Amino acid sequence: MPLPPDVHDAEPIPPAARAAIDELLQSGDLFRYTAPQDAPVTLLEGEFAAMIGSKYALAVSSCSAALFLSLKALDLPRDARVLIPGFTFAAVPSSVLHAECLPVLCEVGDDYRIDLTDFEAKLDDVRAVIISHMRGHTSDMDAIMALCDARGIPVIEDAAHSLGTTWHGRNIGTIGRIGCFSFQSYKMINSGEGGILITDDADLVARAVIMSGAYEHNWAKHKGPRGENVPDLQRAFERWQNRLPLYNLRMNNLSAAVIRPQLPELARRVRDGLANHDHVAARLNAAAHFDVPPPLPAERRAPDSIQFNLLGLSDAQTRAFADAAGARGVKVQVFGLSTDNARAFWNWQFIPDLPDLPRTRAMLMRACDVRLPVRLSRAELDLIADILLDAMAETLGELHAFG
Repeated sequence: MPLPPDVHDAEPIPPAARAAIDELLQSGDLFRYTAPQDAPVTLLEGEFAAMIGSKYALAVSSCSAALFLSLKALDLPRDARVLIPGFTFAAVPSSVLHAECLPVLCEVGDDYRIDLTDFEAKLDDVRAVIISHMRGHTSDMDAIMALCDARGIPVIEDAAHSLGTTWHGRNIGTIGRIGCFSFQSYKMINSGEGGILITDDADLVARAVIMSGAYEHNWAKHKGPRGENVPDLQRAFERWQNRLPLYNLRMNNLSAAVIRPQLPELARRVRDGLANHDHVAARLNAAAHFDVPPPLPAERRAPDSIQFNLLGLSDAQTRAFADAAGARGVKVQVFGLSTDNARAFWNWQFIPDLPDLPRTRAMLMRACDVRLPVRLSRAELDLIADILLDAMAETLGELHAFG
């Protein structure tokens, strides 16, 4: 059997980035506020907002920084309760605590989406909601927005895994009050580190811009749609200058120069990623003991990984399956069985009075994660599927060739 592909390699950065990087290195102009206008970060914000369909965008150092700034921009009181899903990355509850708020966890079902019954039951006394579209799986945003809008609760979308995903044709991240995206190296657009928040609320983005580190009058370099000076935005900046702390979470020009040439590649990457995912999903779902949950009817996903549940296996068999796949060159992360996994809520020991979530715990003990970079060929995808099927057969004592 040929060697499986290295699924940790991303697509190459487009050649257009090299010229921009060389120009920056020649000038040494890496700070976003040095140029009077049209710095790479400024251009990125305008291009991203136009692509995603929002009025404003603010590029920052990470998606975690975007989540933190979103909570601070909402001006929540100390110890405000923020409802989050029990299946997300540890950075999400960390950002809540960093903003001096308290995370409240709700259950997540076998399809990796929010349990709406538990979600609704926990909305009392909640001041904000963060919806993590974890690994790109979109919860029922119609139901969530109806519940939150009826109570006047702002929704922040953690769309770190969902750039390019749509809900009823609308880009994920534009449905809630604020959307937060990641440019970390395993995401659809890769700058190693980086993030961006989007919103249509001028006052909110003005607060976030200042707190991100726009000291003195550098906020004047932030514009509205198509680089326009928007009176509401100008007034908001003037209202908040010198009244908010500076957390210095800015993105630098070098990161923006890496990101900008990748924006035109997004549509192709989304198309290829979905085709890759669905091909492997069909093969796994045709076999016993695998379950790849389908998308919701309103959802069109943009995956660069695949998640599946193992059916009818014990803890020992689940570990044996992951070991057998790993021995063949495909790393399978079982969220609940991986030591110190940052996506298993019981490892978030920094949360006061950490609750138990029995339904989420049971799901995580059998939920598996395998990367499927969009650059993979059909032959490489089939090899990964063969290895997973082979590993299952070995685990159950039925080893034979798949092909």
